[in-house]
Amino acid sequence: MEFHECNLNIRYDLPQEIWDKVPLIYKKMNGWIGFGKEGKGEIGLPYWFSYNEEEKSIFASVEPSGLHFMANMKEDEWIEWKTEFKKIATEILEFKVGELEEGEVGYEIEWLNKPKINNQK
Repeated sequence: MEFHECNLNIRYDLPQEIWDKVPLIYKKMNGWIGFGKEGKGEIGLPYWFSYNEEEKSIFASVEPSGLHFMANMKEDEWIEWKTEFKKIATEILEFKVGELEEGEVGYEIEWLNKPKINNQK
């Protein structure tokens, strides 16, 4: 197993109605075990597979750069898992979810099925 990280463009400054949908994504993902609670992981953080970071596990936190994931698992499993997360998140949140660092998305949110409004100055 190896340690992996990624940042998704689910930013802390998105509207509350977006953040209210994020737990729905968490629960749809393989390995979901819940949020950290006293004695198991860090309180309030989402976990998959195990609360023990030395075992096969994934957890996430909200950072200024976006939703940050840390994982300890085989690389092929990690790639498959995060690809599925991005797919489900894009469907539920209705914008393209991806990694800015990988060039999958830009800084501006790319809303799906929303009319584009031209900014006139």
